[in-house]
Amino acid sequence: MVSITETQKIGVGLTGFGLFFLLFGVLLYFDSVLLAFGNVLFLAGLAFIIGPRRTAGFFFQRQKLRGSTFFLGGVALVLFRWPIIGMAVESYGFVLLFRSFFPVASGFILSLVNIPYLNMEVALPWSEERE
Repeated sequence: MVSITETQKIGVGLTGFGLFFLLFGVLLYFDSVLLAFGNVLFLAGLAFIIGPRRTAGFFFQRQKLRGSTFFLGGVALVLFRWPIIGMAVESYGFVLLFRSFFPVASGFILSLVNIPYLNMEVALPWSEERE
């Protein structure tokens, strides 16, 4: 079993509150204060979960530099009170940053829910086991 430190528990809480404020900010017609607060909490929570050095290493890898630029630029635009444009830029950067993680996440979710037709249609494009 994996042990979770107290710092990582705090990070999970910060990340959860950050996602809550981001969702709440979008639901309230892109309220810039809530979105900025959510972005700051999300990034702080990520740093608490994996550590500041690994967080910086993740965002500033050579192959992820374009995604990091868009993501952090979107965060900056939200902080400068341009919430709609900032969230669009941030979303594009998020997709670029985590594009390699999406197949893993969908495979995990599909393994939890056993729906045969859905497994056949969704899992096949990423798997090597085509029939």
